[in-house]
Amino acid sequence: MADKDPFSDPSEGGVKVTDFHKSLLLLTPTDYREGITTAFGEKDAVVVDLAVLDGTESGEPETHDSVMLFQGVLIGQTKGKVNKGMVLGRLGQRPASKPGQNPAWALEDPSDADKQVARDYLAKLDPFD
Repeated sequence: MADKDPFSDPSEGGVKVTDFHKSLLLLTPTDYREGITTAFGEKDAVVVDLAVLDGTESGEPETHDSVMLFQGVLIGQTKGKVNKGMVLGRLGQRPASKPGQNPAWALEDPSDADKQVARDYLAKLDPFD
């Protein structure tokens, strides 16, 4: 019997939260990190476990562990919840505050229907997983 290889290929990389524009996201912030060296200089980030509840290619929810949020508004929306709970919202963009700036990525407030989708998702999770 062949065992499944426990190693991941590092070249596969991870996901970026911006891959899920307009999707309903359930984020569980797990860490806040300061001074991460990036191609754009040092940046702060919030690390989240991410559940994409709709808008996926398969039509089924998908999860991603340890996704780093570098976007300023998203950091502000999640930093206070590190190890304190979950954040639910639909990923959108806010208009740029100044000409020439990119729109800011932000979580929009969830609707009542969005909240029910999240409740249904959480109810289906295996508590022993």
